[in-house]
Parts: sequence; C-alpha cells; structure tokens
Amino acid sequence: MPEGHTIHRLAQDVRARFGGRKVRAASPQGKFAEGAARIDGEVLTDADAHGKHLFLGFGGAGWVHVHLGLYGKFTFGTGPAPAPVGQIRLRLAGDGEDGAGIYADLRGPTRCELITEDEKFAVEERLGPDPLREDADPERAWARVSRSRTTVAALLMDQKIVAGVGNVYRAEVLFRHGIDPYRPGRGLSRTEWDAIWADLVELMHEGVRTNRIDTVRPQHTPEAMGRAPRVDDHGGEVYVYRRAGLECHVCGEPVRTAGLAARNLFWCPVCQPS
Repeated sequence: MPEGHTIHRLAQDVRARFGGRKVRAASPQGKFAEGAARIDGEVLTDADAHGKHLFLGFGGAGWVHVHLGLYGKFTFGTGPAPAPVGQIRLRLAGDGEDGAGIYADLRGPTRCELITEDEKFAVEERLGPDPLREDADPERAWARVSRSRTTVAALLMDQKIVAGVGNVYRAEVLFRHGIDPYRPGRGLSRTEWDAIWADLVELMHEGVRTNRIDTVRPQHTPEAMGRAPRVDDHGGEVYVYRRAGLECHVCGEPVRTAGLAARNLFWCPVCQPS
C-alpha cells in the first residue's frame, strides 16, 4: 500500500497539472459515473492529502475522496486522452499551461467518492496527525502512545494515531533510533518519541521530494560502504525493510522478520535490543 509521501506527491502532481483549470471528468468503468458527472466541467480548486487519503476539491461540487488501498494507482499523460484501457474508475482531462492536452487515470482504488466539506472534515478527524502536514499536532499521538500497552510497531501503523506511516517508514524509523519494535508504547520516553516524530517529518518530506523512500545515513550508502545498490520494486536504500536474513548494514547481524498486526515486521536484534 502506498505510504503517505506518495499521496502527498500525488496531490502536488494533480495540483500542478489541473489546479485552477476546468477539467473534464468521466468514469469509463462506470462505478463513479454519478460523481464524475457532477464535477465534469468544474474547476479543480485544491488537492489535499492527509495520511493515505487524497482529496481533490471542486469548489461547490465537493471533494473527490480517494484511498488507493493495495491496488489503486494514478497515471498521468499528455496529449489527447487515449481510448480507455482497463478498469478506469476516474479520468480527469484538460489543457496544460501550453494548451496541450493532459489527463490522469485512476484505477483500482479502495475508495473513490464525492463528499462534502463536512464529510471531508469527518474523515480527517478520524485520522491521527500527519508528519507531512503543517497543522500536525504530535501531542495528539503522544497522548495515546504514552498510555498504551500495544507495541510501538503496531501503534505507528495505526492511522488513527499517526497518519501516513506504513510498513517501510515504521520499520526504518524504529531501526534508526535503536528501538525494539515490541516495546510497548508506554515504554517510550518523551525524548524518544520526539526524536521519532522529527525523523518521520524529515524522512517523509524527503520521500515527497524524491518520490522514493531512502532511510540510510550518509555513512551507510552503497557508495560509502562499497556495496551494491539495493534492487527492489519499492526502490530506495533502507536498513531492514524486506532485508530478512541479510546482514545489517551497521552490525552485520542477520535482519529478522515476523508477522505483526497482519504485516511483516523487520528489525535487527542487535541494533534494536529488547
């Protein structure tokens, strides 16, 4: 599932292409036909993200609320939009700054619905603070984490506590701070929590900028260590995520994996002692 940096990058991309312009909207698949008809010909007034939720604003017509889930994907193109291929839930089309045609196709989302401003607010109220948002309040998350017996690894994946963090950022930020993923939330010190939050802010903003997840420090890059770059469909250089059985870049111990909260957890038992 895409992590929060991907959704914020999508919001930027949609805003850059369609912001302030009238768009043509259609649902070739038909599942969003009514909503597409209501925004067809309207101006895209805003594109916003909170955690893993994308909101496309169309003034008085409302907001298109998108959650990509496991299989959703936005693709962008230039020129006249081609004949629809595959299950396109929503197609946006318009003219770019140079007058050439531009379009965006949404396929396979878990959610694509037209909602009101109040309904958008209700969705955001159910979410925790998002490290990528300027209005994020980490105190809200700390208040819940500091009282919880649940493992910190599970808490970081709970979108009601911290919005936008997925399996990669969860594993990597805990490694970077030497924290055992099985430690209960209430076992974290305030200093540790503040460091985790600040690191998430920095790492995820970098993810938006580069459109990939890189978490290794300069001394652990392939160039610095003389090792081969990571080859993985997720991209980016990481410490433990999807490196089970491989040597830790820091201590050489094999990285471990286990199931936790229906997802695979990755950690180094030496660098993250219990």
